[in-house]
Amino acid sequence: MKNNLYFKKENKKFSLKDILLKINYNSAEPIANINIHSVNNLKDANINEISLLNNLKYIDYAKNTKAAACIINKNYRKYFKNNSNVFLIESKNPLIDFYKIVSLFYPTANKDDEIINYINVNNLNLLLLKKVFFGKNCLIDKSARIGEKTYIGNNVIVKKHVTIGKNCNIGSNVIIENALIGDNVLIKSGTLIGQIGFGFGFEKNKRIRFPHIGRVVIENDVQIGSMCTIDRGSLSDTIIGEFSSIDNQVQIAHNVIIGNYCMIAAQCGIAGSTSIGNYVKIGGQSGISGHLKIGNNVQIGGKSGVISDIEDNKIVMGYPAKNIREFIKNKQK
Repeated sequence: MKNNLYFKKENKKFSLKDILLKINYNSAEPIANINIHSVNNLKDANINEISLLNNLKYIDYAKNTKAAACIINKNYRKYFKNNSNVFLIESKNPLIDFYKIVSLFYPTANKDDEIINYINVNNLNLLLLKKVFFGKNCLIDKSARIGEKTYIGNNVIVKKHVTIGKNCNIGSNVIIENALIGDNVLIKSGTLIGQIGFGFGFEKNKRIRFPHIGRVVIENDVQIGSMCTIDRGSLSDTIIGEFSSIDNQVQIAHNVIIGNYCMIAAQCGIAGSTSIGNYVKIGGQSGISGHLKIGNNVQIGGKSGVISDIEDNKIVMGYPAKNIREFIKNKQK
């Protein structure tokens, strides 16, 4: 993983054999004599990392991945026929087995961090020398970094290693963790940033949560409304591009990427691992399914339900979302 800032990797490496023993993997196939140093997504994995292929949307990455090993459904083996460097691990439940492996390396990452080593800013003069202005009852972890001329409201919690840039305005009752925030960012009251995402599975009537080891990256000049929730990434990061504006009560799930100059109206929900291009406008109360690609300059009408990819420059509306002309034509019938 490129990022160990927020989650400590407890174990530097495991042999592949030890990993498979820990997930109770049984196979007659000889196990490769290799060491695994970490976990990663299939696209970004390196030669000492283990990955997962559990969705047909990512089969193109199988051709060129550098991963040392990959957990798959047996039906996905054919997608690696031109990439013999990857040791394939067939599993009846690939996602659950991968959850367990991530937990081996990052055993504390399946829960939200508690603030321990904090500064009560009511009695602090040091940060004031940097022209950082606080309301009442704020708790700031000593490892956090906050830029000049940033205003922070009442009852704000900023957890370990969070970075907030210059000239930001953070409303009251905001909690920020596992996040890198740029300059000139506005975050209104009640918003939660960087908590664990909604990822889990079931095994033998037991819920197994996915350890989220990614970050939230909010670029310069972003505006975020009140009562929004932005989950940190699972393996990669959740990213909001510069000059994008998000209205109140919006949910952004893990690994979502939002481009630059986007406008997202109130009460929208964007499911995990969806990518949204630049200059996209999304009407209020719209929902976008996971693992989708929304192109540049797309407009999505209010209360729409997007369940498939959308090409650049399209205007869509309805459920399932369709071309605006088709939507209007059907409404007139």
